[in-house]
Amino acid sequence: MLYDINLRITYTYEVPVSGGRHVVRVLPVSLQDRQRLVAGTVTCTPTPEERRDSGDFFGNPSTSILFRKQHEKLVIRMQARVQLEPQPLTADFSPDLAAFPAEIGDVWSLDADSPHHFLGASPRLPEDTAIASYAQAIAKPGMTIRQIATAICDQIHKDFTYDPKATTVDTTPREAFKLKRGVCQDFTHVMITALRSLGIPAGYVSGFLRTIPPPGKERLEGADAMHAWVRFWCGSTTGWMELDPTNNIAAGLDHIVVGHGRDYSDVAPVIGVLKSYGSHKTEQAVDVIPLQ
Repeated sequence: MLYDINLRITYTYEVPVSGGRHVVRVLPVSLQDRQRLVAGTVTCTPTPEERRDSGDFFGNPSTSILFRKQHEKLVIRMQARVQLEPQPLTADFSPDLAAFPAEIGDVWSLDADSPHHFLGASPRLPEDTAIASYAQAIAKPGMTIRQIATAICDQIHKDFTYDPKATTVDTTPREAFKLKRGVCQDFTHVMITALRSLGIPAGYVSGFLRTIPPPGKERLEGADAMHAWVRFWCGSTTGWMELDPTNNIAAGLDHIVVGHGRDYSDVAPVIGVLKSYGSHKTEQAVDVIPLQ
């Protein structure tokens, strides 16, 4: 499947900003046997005084930009062409929970894909007893790792209501769990916390999701969205798999990966600091256009 992706993020400042440094992570990543970045660019208006394109520890493309001159607005644009490969259907070769610690212990690697990075607490995801009890009630004896992750994904989808007004980007998993409401970031953070509480390595996937309009309706320009879902380690035979708790589906040809991390803090689209005061307004528009 081939896609053209267009993203525009606009920051409008109440008071002109006299300086700023940001790290931008919006360009899709190339992943072996999963997706290939055919071509892509990230541009900024105004043009930054300094710019450096690189990759982080987890292999996610990142752009560091620095502004010294005063500006009232910042527009970040990303254009990319990405090819996605269909993932084969496989039998469940993941071990059960009792045998899993030994399999994790056999992994000696500490590279970016090592399950050891995704087991404990991370900057946005502390341990939580309520979410742990929730996960323990779902995981039945004899279930495989894949079955447990699928069951938790299904239960979160049933118990939680998608509500973009209920939470903010800074809402904690504990708060979202109490509300049983939120957006894809909240669904994903709760599921990761639940899996880790059982000793299952789990991480955050940031990306784009192609939305399909209702029958008879035209696709609205800019109506697609940045999205988040979960990847979890099923053991050395199967490796990593991905589930989308917001939609209760396995990540497929409509899920385009921008980056992997332990939680949102590792893959936030834009982070940084400003020399200013007052508030600002953010607008985002995404188009995910299938070419075949």
